[in-house]
Amino acid sequence: MKKIFISALALCSATLASASDNDLWEKSTLNQVLNRGELRVCAEAGYMPFDMRDKKGDIVGFDVDIAKTMAKAMGVKLDIRNTAWDGIIPALLTDKCDIIISGMTITPERNLKVNFTDPYIVVGQTILLSPKLKGKVTNYRDLNDAKYTIATKLGATSDYAVKRYMSNAKLNLFETESEGVLEVVNGNADAFVYDLPYNAIYSAQNEGKVLHLDESFTYEPLGFAIRKGDPDFMNFLNNYLAQIKGDGTYDKIYQKWFASSSWISNVQ
Repeated sequence: MKKIFISALALCSATLASASDNDLWEKSTLNQVLNRGELRVCAEAGYMPFDMRDKKGDIVGFDVDIAKTMAKAMGVKLDIRNTAWDGIIPALLTDKCDIIISGMTITPERNLKVNFTDPYIVVGQTILLSPKLKGKVTNYRDLNDAKYTIATKLGATSDYAVKRYMSNAKLNLFETESEGVLEVVNGNADAFVYDLPYNAIYSAQNEGKVLHLDESFTYEPLGFAIRKGDPDFMNFLNNYLAQIKGDGTYDKIYQKWFASSSWISNVQ
């Protein structure tokens, strides 16, 4: 009798586990994407070379190419949804998109709201400096002074980096990267703090207008963000990242956007 009872209990447990797994899969974003035949990606156009508009008005960039290969691997269409940065996590949480692929730094604060994949690239904060400060300012510590004004993008990790490392300086926040860096070009700010890729490209395009202090002073891993409670989607995404990094796909995309400047003439 005891053996029969244990066998029945084991069978019941297995049935419940199977039902639970099926429920998780039914609710999984991955299952919904496959049934819909379309992957909806939230991204904010304006962060070179990750997400930006070309001269035709289409959103292109490093993130977009990764999203394209991801959708192809799923066998679905891709829908890139341009979303303002301050509303991009709310958009994900309210099912306006399936995933955020938009150069988003993994932070504890964001991780309380969303889950992140393994990092797909690591960047850091650097400084675009007014030419008039050449030789006077050589690193971020020199800018930690009340006589300096620093510009950056509202809500970006650069915002928090300035508040943490240059708290004595005056901070002016802007909705976009381009607005912030123009403050330096126009003489209204002493420095612009932002991610290395953007600053490197901007300084190359605007030689003489800004000086790039290109040594990163923060460590910032970037990840894809998805809604919580979705192990199936997370498993697919992390395995997908491992696959494209192993088979050369990732390196090919990286070389296109980070090791070459041929694309710059085609963007707005």
